[in-house]
Amino acid sequence: MSSDIVVLGGGPGGYAVALRALTRGQTVTIVEADKVGGTCLHWGCIPSKAMLYVGEVLDTAAHADRFGLDLAVNGVSVEGIGAFREKVVANLHKGLAGLLRSKNIEVVAGHGTVADDGRTVLVGQQRVSGNALVVATGSRVRSLPGIDVDGSVVITSDEATRLPRIPRRALVVGSGAVGLEFASLWRSLGAEEVTIVEVLDRIAPLEDPDLSKQLARNYRKRGITTLAPARVESVKVEGETARVEIVEDETTRELHVDTVLVAVGRAPRTDGIGLAELGIVGERGYATVDEWCRTPADGVFAVGDLLAPPALALAHAGFAEGFLVADVIAGAAQPQSIDYAQVPRVTYTSPEVASVGLTEPQARDAGHDVVATQYSLRGNAKGIIHDSDGFVKVVAARDGEVLGVHVIGPHATDLIAEAQLITAWGALPSEVAQLVHPHPTLAEAIGEAHLAAAGTPFHTH
Repeated sequence: MSSDIVVLGGGPGGYAVALRALTRGQTVTIVEADKVGGTCLHWGCIPSKAMLYVGEVLDTAAHADRFGLDLAVNGVSVEGIGAFREKVVANLHKGLAGLLRSKNIEVVAGHGTVADDGRTVLVGQQRVSGNALVVATGSRVRSLPGIDVDGSVVITSDEATRLPRIPRRALVVGSGAVGLEFASLWRSLGAEEVTIVEVLDRIAPLEDPDLSKQLARNYRKRGITTLAPARVESVKVEGETARVEIVEDETTRELHVDTVLVAVGRAPRTDGIGLAELGIVGERGYATVDEWCRTPADGVFAVGDLLAPPALALAHAGFAEGFLVADVIAGAAQPQSIDYAQVPRVTYTSPEVASVGLTEPQARDAGHDVVATQYSLRGNAKGIIHDSDGFVKVVAARDGEVLGVHVIGPHATDLIAEAQLITAWGALPSEVAQLVHPHPTLAEAIGEAHLAAAGTPFHTH
């Protein structure tokens, strides 16, 4: 079997290559060991967001008296939540598989390995060849030395997505997006105790410090304990529970929990598929690529979670990388490399957190004379309706462009789309301040924050 492009892996980065390549007149074959859609669709982004929506509904019902409603939740069905989650996943998978079929993109099922020529993927006895190869094999969960994952009491996000119970007392190790989201979800679903342990000095350590501080404050209000900096010294499983030793400020404390979630990131899946033999696997197992996602092996590209930072292990970053690679292979005029600072970062906690561009410390470290302003959602009509104490923060160069926008509050993950246009196009606060935002909306907060940054505050105390 031969085509212009062979894609090893049918996750977001892989199928983005295929669909964009078709618009460039290329033929594509995808080799996928499981199901198209990858971890994002089947184990990560989509199922977790479906469950987080259930948590949001529960939280709303729990505080329905605020709206003058007398509601009662008579119980939470893990099976019912699972059925809802699987229906969402199945609908999206059916749609994606149908889209690929309708475009005549061949999907070869099976575990593929790359042959020595770098242009052929071996699937059992079958050879799938192309003029170019794109490796999009994704990632696997990382573990920590000394913590043995048993898949029942001590779990990773793979097991957490379809855990057949709601934890009563949970410990989350790591406060990246995955750890924060499951901590938020379990508390919404009724967990009595949720504790987050972060080895760095604050939770959500990649976010602006003001967002981290506000999120920790919101978590405390919700009954979620955050320990940072702290570390897990040991985990000992005893039947259906675990005894965990945690060190914080040189003081050791012991927790007894029924669930330990190890959420310390993901590792690239590059081993055992022939990439090392091609000389394209670098430090910590990441694929070695240039700004166009080209590896040192001629005609071989890599996208998605295989790329080392500053690349982001996010599905939408994978989409962008897939588009870029398809354009480069097709010889499209002036393809644009990806500026990862302009890729929105989103976390679907309660409250939601989203950001794009530089944090305030990053902007100062880059040598900018920084002006940072905040607009509180307590001054926004929809923010008050949502009972939010979140905010929009604008980081700008003095007398210059907007360098970063950071949002915490309801629908932050939607609001950040406008902010991406602002930072990516190098807009001035005064230019954004001239835009008319609809009233009453949460989107007004973006405008209000830039009005303040431009020195012309409106609903700002």
